[in-house]
Amino acid sequence: MKTYYFFLFSLLMATGVMAQPTQNRTYCNPLNLDYTYMIYNADQGLSYRSGADPAVVKFRGEYYMFVTRSLGYWHSVDMTNWNFIVPEKWYFQGSNAPAAHNYKDSVLYVTGDPSGSMSVLYTDNPKKGDWKACPFILNDLQDPDLFIDDDGRAYMFWGSSNTYPIRGRELDRKNNFKPIGPTTELFKLDGDKHGWERFGENHSDTKLKGYMEGAWLTKHNGKYYMQYAAPGTEFNVYGDGVYVADKPLGPYTYAPNNPVSYKPGGFINGAGHGSTVLGPGNKYWHYASMAVSVNVNWERRLCAFPAGFDADGLMYTNTNYGDYPHYAPAMPSRNGEFTGWMLLSYKKPVTASTSKDADHAPEKALDENVKTFWLASANDDKQWLQVDMQNVATVNALQINYSDHKADLYGRVPGLRHRYWVESSTDGKNWNTIIDKKESFTDNPNDYVELEAPVKARYVRYHNVKVPTGSLAISGFRVFGKGTGKVPGTPASFKVARKADRRDALLTWNAVKGAQGYNIKWGIAPNRLYDSWLVYGVDQLDLKSLGTDQMYYFTVEAFNENGISKPTSAQRVN
Repeated sequence: MKTYYFFLFSLLMATGVMAQPTQNRTYCNPLNLDYTYMIYNADQGLSYRSGADPAVVKFRGEYYMFVTRSLGYWHSVDMTNWNFIVPEKWYFQGSNAPAAHNYKDSVLYVTGDPSGSMSVLYTDNPKKGDWKACPFILNDLQDPDLFIDDDGRAYMFWGSSNTYPIRGRELDRKNNFKPIGPTTELFKLDGDKHGWERFGENHSDTKLKGYMEGAWLTKHNGKYYMQYAAPGTEFNVYGDGVYVADKPLGPYTYAPNNPVSYKPGGFINGAGHGSTVLGPGNKYWHYASMAVSVNVNWERRLCAFPAGFDADGLMYTNTNYGDYPHYAPAMPSRNGEFTGWMLLSYKKPVTASTSKDADHAPEKALDENVKTFWLASANDDKQWLQVDMQNVATVNALQINYSDHKADLYGRVPGLRHRYWVESSTDGKNWNTIIDKKESFTDNPNDYVELEAPVKARYVRYHNVKVPTGSLAISGFRVFGKGTGKVPGTPASFKVARKADRRDALLTWNAVKGAQGYNIKWGIAPNRLYDSWLVYGVDQLDLKSLGTDQMYYFTVEAFNENGISKPTSAQRVN
């Protein structure tokens, strides 16, 4: 055996390929981070984790992620494994919708005081976090974005309102970032033309205007891509759009393929108020916010999607199957690709040790809805949850999402740890441990584990030891891999009926036998189907995301635990 491993190691060295550690190979949204418990609703007795508004930047070959109200920030060498940094100096109340900018690998700048009045902070050693403040206060900034161009000229962009536009102003980088020149209004929401900017769940609110916020400027091939979020962080349709200009202060033109980051369907929704960063292998990634919104509207998690620019300079983000396992940024040849591992546990028979009440039955952990959860009657080592996948399948990975039910924790709490173990069986009698975290010292609120090697299993069982929140509540016990049955057929009779209100279209198709759900894709050309919407158990979609002046192409595909069907031919709708 030793000879075999030595031979394998020598072969890998000779070919210049080293095996990636398992936890570097794939990832799954929402990202598994030690999210901070919020500190600004404690007087109302509200306790919940949240991570939102990520500003991710590369600095000296490594990555830093600044997140709203987190009392620090995260660092990574591979954009896959993130470690929290408690800086020497920082915003005592946490930053709010922070901005971050790397200036020529010499200085890292950030802004984002929750008061809206802030200095620009800077350091050349973010791992230590000895931040210093420029001796000048910028006022009335919400959701700031600091950008320094290649010529050294600095700009501040900001806006978070359902009334005011995204605005920008030049700053004097060599004079404490004092404003110079007038404030420029760049653009504002136009929900009458842009369906995806309308307020409400599924853009259904016809009375209230959407919010525009979260400016983030990316420069690519001499063009300036100003990203912004709409219509509201608590909604499934929260996403990012983009305008494009030849100069930082515009004029800006609306991109025809908006929204560029959009994930309204699936287990957890939302892909807005983000940042775009060039990651390993010169691959772009877009980080954004996802909604939990159970305890309060701003209970959120973070996500990451592969992104890029096509041959015509259109910015895009790939959110297809966006909460299924994908290859991680650390995988240079396949990063961002969908692994093809399907959901084996969706609405399968489930049993549990106990349940607190009928509203939190075991089925709630398998319904692909982050807002519902199984609640055990105790938080001890006698609690378990078991899924019967009904047929033996190949299991590659699991994701366990915990819910903050009456957590009563606030801020950065030391020593949080999720301890559990998972076993599998082909017959329900003989069991093998596939995940062992009985002695874990890590905080894993959205734990994702790719198995060291795939296993064959029909049954998978979670065993609790103890979780830090007081209550054992699981919103998603998700088993990924491949079944051995048939892949569903392509949906028949696919129709797209654009309505009199051209922002809306009704999509219908025939239900496919054996399908779990369907993935709808659309875009401005057959090879530019950049937006998608995943649905379970229905055969229609009332889509309200379209632009009135744009024609589109649409397809739909069916999926189940065995794989994905061929999509329908792209259907043009004027």
